[in-house]
Amino acid sequence: MNYKMMGRFIGKILMVEAVFMVPAMLISLYEGEFAPVRAFMWTLAAIVLVAGLLMWLCRGPKNKFYAKEGLACVGISWIVMSLLGCLPFFISGVIPDFVDAFFEIVSGFTTTGASILPEVESLPKGILYWRSFSHWLGGMGVLVFLLAVSSMGGGDNGYTMHLLRAESPGPNVGKLVPKMRKTASILYLIYVLITILDVFFLMLGKMPLFEAVCTAFGTVGTGGFGIKNNSMAGYSPYIQNVCTVFMFLCGVNFTCFYLLLIRQVKNVFRDEELRMYLGVAAASILVITLNLRGFYDTFSETLRHAAFQVSTIMTTTGFATTDYELWPGLSKAILLALMIIGASAGSTGGGFKCGRALLVLKSLRRSVQQIVHPQKVQVVRVNGQPIDEKVLQNTNAYLAAYAIVIVASFLLISVDGFSITTNLSAVLACFNNIGPGFEMVGPTSNYAAFGTFSKLVLALDMLAGRLEIFPILILFSRTTWAHR
Repeated sequence: MNYKMMGRFIGKILMVEAVFMVPAMLISLYEGEFAPVRAFMWTLAAIVLVAGLLMWLCRGPKNKFYAKEGLACVGISWIVMSLLGCLPFFISGVIPDFVDAFFEIVSGFTTTGASILPEVESLPKGILYWRSFSHWLGGMGVLVFLLAVSSMGGGDNGYTMHLLRAESPGPNVGKLVPKMRKTASILYLIYVLITILDVFFLMLGKMPLFEAVCTAFGTVGTGGFGIKNNSMAGYSPYIQNVCTVFMFLCGVNFTCFYLLLIRQVKNVFRDEELRMYLGVAAASILVITLNLRGFYDTFSETLRHAAFQVSTIMTTTGFATTDYELWPGLSKAILLALMIIGASAGSTGGGFKCGRALLVLKSLRRSVQQIVHPQKVQVVRVNGQPIDEKVLQNTNAYLAAYAIVIVASFLLISVDGFSITTNLSAVLACFNNIGPGFEMVGPTSNYAAFGTFSKLVLALDMLAGRLEIFPILILFSRTTWAHR
């Protein structure tokens, strides 16, 4: 295990976190919020100290970096980043319990949107900004940003690919262009442009700049932390529709946007995962709209709420315009299924991912065909290209780990004595990085009632879900830390 290389990477990540925390401190200073200013200053001092010590202690690392180092580095960096990133909440007294503050920032960085706060409108603006910005930073991934803006050393000889694979969502991660740094730069450029467009269209709806920026962070990062107590319910239909569109766009694989930029439009519409994503979303909106006949005053209002909730749940954003707990059973069942399916691979959304679901379905079809024709060679293809058997094996392993972690977490948090629906939906909502679930963790409630142990379990679920399980699981394996 190359501890020095890992230490230098984590130190650089913490420096990125410190840089991005400065605007929140300046907002608090401008607003005269002195308790948050002090909290940000102490936090920045702690981050710089820890990062500096890591960089100094890990001088002269060996130029060897393997897959397990990449996975472990990503897992540790997200945990350390969260432990330090929650300090402004804790030191300022906004969230006086450290575990609650940790839960809140993990929910932010993992773009989950699950909160322990009963109301948010009274929070200092600097804290609100940092809380919302954590979505944007975690949506694309801090390591992807680091790859985009700095040289990690060693050129493109595999170091950066291990890091990108560990942090980027999807069954199969590759480069858009030969150079990894350029790939990361393209991804972040697209991410920034979509965010700017979202802010622009929100402001066209007369949303104030600060609210538009914070809302765009949650929308484009598919996070869901609102700055209003009623989430998006109090905004105009226009603003709700803008959020619906941008949430849906950010649930698309960002490679599709790159292909559009280089005018390979045909390849975009040939993408089987995109067609599945569009098809599932359209079918869900149609069925829910029909199921909600008479529930709202007009058809357009019904369609707007149906489209918004399908988009926010499928992209694992977690905003709400209405209390879907009051919806009929069929509509709620569809939302529950969408929690699991999630968005596309390579997007900022969470969940199992449409790409994996597509591979599982194709593998299942192949298995059935092999039973009927055992001598026939069957190859799984996506977009006309054969899929490597290792990718299929990894997908099956992910499915097994996915099920095991959900069942184990459900059993662990059941010690609090809440209902099965509350506990199961809480685990699904946290592990799939959605935020709101059903009953006690529904769109009008929060996670404050859970005990300390359950909050830590759910926080680990959020991290495991955002990092695709293995970067967190590998930290608990003895073989990870064994010498080569």
